[in-house]
Amino acid sequence: MNFNTFFSVAGAILLNIAGCLGQLDVCGQARLNTKIIGGQNATAGSWPWQASIQSVSFGGYYCSGTLINKKWVLSAASCFIGIPVSDIVVYLGRLTQNGPNPHETNRTVIKVIKHPKYNSLDRDLALVQLSSPVNFSDYIKPVCLAAAGSIFVGGTESWVTGWGTISSKEIQFPDILQEAQTPVVNNFECDVANGGIITDNLICAGFLNEGGKGPCAGDTGSPLVSRQGSRWIQSGIAVYSIGCGLPEYPAVYVRVSEYQDWISYYTNNSMPGFVPFPLILSVGDGGSIYLLPFSFALTFSIIPLIFLHF
Repeated sequence: MNFNTFFSVAGAILLNIAGCLGQLDVCGQARLNTKIIGGQNATAGSWPWQASIQSVSFGGYYCSGTLINKKWVLSAASCFIGIPVSDIVVYLGRLTQNGPNPHETNRTVIKVIKHPKYNSLDRDLALVQLSSPVNFSDYIKPVCLAAAGSIFVGGTESWVTGWGTISSKEIQFPDILQEAQTPVVNNFECDVANGGIITDNLICAGFLNEGGKGPCAGDTGSPLVSRQGSRWIQSGIAVYSIGCGLPEYPAVYVRVSEYQDWISYYTNNSMPGFVPFPLILSVGDGGSIYLLPFSFALTFSIIPLIFLHF
């Protein structure tokens, strides 16, 4: 291998890493989030990426989404079936649906891009392009997205947020954004519980022996997030739930990490922050321990191998 070929390969690898890091300087940071338990009202700024997706014709909120950079919101494709783009307004920095939201802004929508193979549960995702970029603040900030290859084992502590109905017996939408802690359930157990519908493109979360916590009607598109260090990483998009948090029926989410390439293709001018989960340990000089993303570790293990082929 000559030097030109080597630097082309190394450059491609490093550019790929840079793309993965995209919004890493700002994504997933919720300075005002101090919550440690779930099933309650959120507070202003706790989940600064939360988007309230509203229809002008229908008269208000009907789906959730997450801000992933200044121009794009990630949600579920099923939220946009039969609804014209001109009818959609996205609110960011919102806590209450009816009261004052002093840190709020809103945008109309230029386009909605549904996954081209949206004909099954595990491809129920869409990108929403905002009419103009938003300014980041403590109350409006993008989430980090789980990078390709991320692994969320059963029991991983996660949270789901949304304004969906809080009762499985009647339609009762809350005024204030709701948050609930909900652990990841491994795909095998989830597949058994949900009748054999779970694929590798899906991730599940919930309580197998406890009910009352989880997404319900109106929570489609809501984010499932986990904290890693000081950052919050989105692992899933809410798409399916039996009985709104009934025990033995974990809620089902599209697995975000499986769609990094698709998301990146449309957002390449302002790449979201893709973060591997979990991080791996690397021991440095003097026994110091550093956390490195898998993509970095892979790159620096590949480069020495490239040199060996000169």
